[in-house]
Amino acid sequence: MSTRTFAAIDVGSFELTMKIFEFSGKNNMREVDCVSRRLDLGSETYATGRISNEKMDELCRTLKEFAGIMESYRAEGYKAYGTSAIREMENLVIIRDQIAQRTGIRIEILSNSEQRFLDYKAVASVGESFRRIIEEKTAILDIGGGSIQLSLFDNDTLVSTQNLRLGVLRIQELLSHLSAKSSQIESLIEETAQAQLETYKKLYLKDREIKNLIVIDDYISPWAVRRNNGRAAIGAPDLDELREKLLCGNQSQAARSLGISEEKVPLVFISAVLVGRIARLMGAECIWAPGATLCDGIAYEYAEKIKMFRGEHDFEEDIVACALNISRRYMGSKKRAETLENITTTIFDSMKKIHGMGKRERLYLRLAAILHDCGKYISLVNIGETSYNIIMATEIIGLSHQEREIVANVVRFNHSKFFYYGQQGTGGPDRDSYLTVAKLTAILRLAGGLDRSHKQKLKGLKASLKDNQLIFTVDTQADITLEKGFFRTRGEFFREVFSVEPVLKQHKAI
Repeated sequence: MSTRTFAAIDVGSFELTMKIFEFSGKNNMREVDCVSRRLDLGSETYATGRISNEKMDELCRTLKEFAGIMESYRAEGYKAYGTSAIREMENLVIIRDQIAQRTGIRIEILSNSEQRFLDYKAVASVGESFRRIIEEKTAILDIGGGSIQLSLFDNDTLVSTQNLRLGVLRIQELLSHLSAKSSQIESLIEETAQAQLETYKKLYLKDREIKNLIVIDDYISPWAVRRNNGRAAIGAPDLDELREKLLCGNQSQAARSLGISEEKVPLVFISAVLVGRIARLMGAECIWAPGATLCDGIAYEYAEKIKMFRGEHDFEEDIVACALNISRRYMGSKKRAETLENITTTIFDSMKKIHGMGKRERLYLRLAAILHDCGKYISLVNIGETSYNIIMATEIIGLSHQEREIVANVVRFNHSKFFYYGQQGTGGPDRDSYLTVAKLTAILRLAGGLDRSHKQKLKGLKASLKDNQLIFTVDTQADITLEKGFFRTRGEFFREVFSVEPVLKQHKAI
C-alpha cells in the first residue's frame, strides 16, 4: 500500500500553521503533526497595507523552520497559502518573491471564495456528519481575521453565500481606537456588526428557517472541541459561559481557565459575540464547531487531486448552485439556461479530441451557459458588458478571480465582438486564459444559435465528430428555419477556432 506525506501551510492573519498529513490507501487521511506560531500580520496589513521589516523577518524565520520540519518528515509535496492578511498587501509581488528567495517556500494567494471553499472541504474532511447536517436547513459561518462568510445550505445544496467585512482582527483594530470600558466591548461589537447583519437578513435570509449553524474559525472552535471532549455541538448557554469567563478577571486568568494563549483572549471574545449574534439572528437550534481548519481543507483537496480521497459531497455542484442563484437574482430564464447548458456540454463532450480542455473548463462552460443573459436585468442593449460587470462584481464560491474572469469574458463575447489577443492592451487575459475564452465562446455562440427562438425546439439534439465536421442531428417536426440561419452565422467563429465545420441535420419525426 503506497503512503504519501504532505505538508499544508496556512499563512493566516494571526498565526502561521503547518500540518503534516499522511495518506495511505483510499480515503485514509491522517494528521501526524501540527505546528503553530503566533504572528499578527493582519493588524498591520489591514491598517497600512504593508508589514514591517521585523514582521517580515519573523515570517521568513518561521517558514524556514517549517521547511526544516517538512524535510524531516520527507514530505513529498506541500501547499502554502496566504489569506486576507497577505492578499491585502500593496506590495504583494515583492513580498512573495522575497519569501521564496529567503525560505524556498512559494506562497500562493487564495481569493476569498477559494479560501472559503477550502474551509468547507475542511469541514467535510471531518466525516459523514457534514453531509448529514447540510441535508437539513444549515448555515455555515466562516470567521476569519479580515471578514466572515455566511453560506446557506438546504437539502445538501448551497443556496447562497455572502462575504461581510466583520473579521475578528478588523473588529479588534477598530475597537483599539475607541476609549471604551470593558463592560462596553460586547455592545460595541454587536453595534459594529448590526447594520451589515440586518441588511444580510433582509436580502438573503428573509424568512428562511435555520436549524444548524456550523462554525469554522481558529478562535472558539478549538475551545469547543476541547471542552466537549471532541464533540462539536455547543449551545447558547455554552457561549454565554465563554463570554462570561472572558470578561471576568484579567486576560491571564481567562487564558489559563480556557486553555488558550493570552493574545487570543480578545479575539476569542469577538468570535464568541459574533457567533452568538448570528445564531440569534438565524434562530439556529444547534451550533456545530468541528475544529476543522484551512490546513485540513488544503490536505483534502490535495488528496482529491492525487485520487486518494473521494468525499460524498459534490463540491462542484456548489459552484453551479452559486451561478444559478446569481441568474435567479437577475431574472435569468431557467429553461433557456438549462437548454444552453445541455447543448454546450453536448458539444464539449463530443469534441474532447479537438479542443484539448478538461473537467475544469467544462465547469466554466456550464457557468457561462447559466449566466449567459444575467446582464439583461440592467440593459437589453449592452447585455455582454453588463453581464461581464455583474459576474466580476459577484463572488462565486470556489472560483479564483482569474477563473471568474474567464467565465465573465465567455458571457461577454457571446453577445459582443470578440477581442483578439493583444487588442485589449496589458489588462487582458494571459495567453492560456485567452485560448480558453475563445474556445468556450465559440461553443456557447453555436449553442445559442441552436436555440435562437428560446423555444427549446432541439431537445433530442445529438452531436458526433467525423473527420473535420461536427454533425448535429435532431428529430423534430418543428420549424427550425430561424435556428438554421443563426447556426450558419454563429458557426463562422466556431470554424475559425476549431477548424471544424458544424453541420445540422434534421430528421422529422413521424
